[in-house]
Amino acid sequence: MQTLEGKTVFITGASRGIGREIALRFARDGAKVVVTGKTAQPHPKLKGTIYSVAEEVERAGGQALALQLDVRDDAALHHAVEQAAACFGGIDVLVNNASAISLTGTLETPMKRFDLMIAVNLRATFAASQACVPYLRRAVNPHILTLSPPLKLDPRWFKGHLAYTISKYGMSLCTLGMAAELAPEGIAVNSLWPKTLIATAAIEFNFPREFLARSRTPAIVADAAYAIVTKNSRRVTGNFFLDEDVLRAEGVKDFDGYAVSPGQPLFLDLFVDGGEIHG
Repeated sequence: MQTLEGKTVFITGASRGIGREIALRFARDGAKVVVTGKTAQPHPKLKGTIYSVAEEVERAGGQALALQLDVRDDAALHHAVEQAAACFGGIDVLVNNASAISLTGTLETPMKRFDLMIAVNLRATFAASQACVPYLRRAVNPHILTLSPPLKLDPRWFKGHLAYTISKYGMSLCTLGMAAELAPEGIAVNSLWPKTLIATAAIEFNFPREFLARSRTPAIVADAAYAIVTKNSRRVTGNFFLDEDVLRAEGVKDFDGYAVSPGQPLFLDLFVDGGEIHG
């Protein structure tokens, strides 16, 4: 098994939540972490900025470069990738984590919100991958990891939040297509999705409190992400992983440490068989 020591990891949406947790997990290996996000100044309700996370990365044992970035701006995204590669000597791993959510029906979804989800979720995943591939080609064990769900054409995953599903499935289609396209070059492209709800700001501010209590912490996703990107990129590609399944395959048996409220039954996430979210 490989490590991330000295490897450069470019993460979108890394100022809080899952992106932040992945940054810190990779930093403990001695990775060079490019922390990108829109939040450069403290938010009155949301903890974390790209600079506070960069400081945490360095305290955890990694190197950090904080770059303010709106992933909807592809020119800025390409420039950020160039800056990262120039600073750290290349890019080894891309984590497409930035995401926008609105679990609204067709008539309740303004086109402005539709455009936001398509731009942040689907378009930015494509653009970030496109920008990073020239550098990933030069890496020893290159990976693209996208936080997006398994592809299942079941109508229940579309009704009630069609626009969001289209945008997240678009990210997964990038995995499907790019994995096949880039396999000859040894660039792994995989998707990772939580089996249960994860305690992030999206859950805290958009759902009843019991949803947060019956979630897991972002650490489970970060540990699963680490397990994936440290595998041989020529052997592990084109997969739609669930975090718990990844860690079970790694030998993890006790998941209580990841629970917000150990002993409480957990809510399964959207796009997971048996899971359904109702706000």
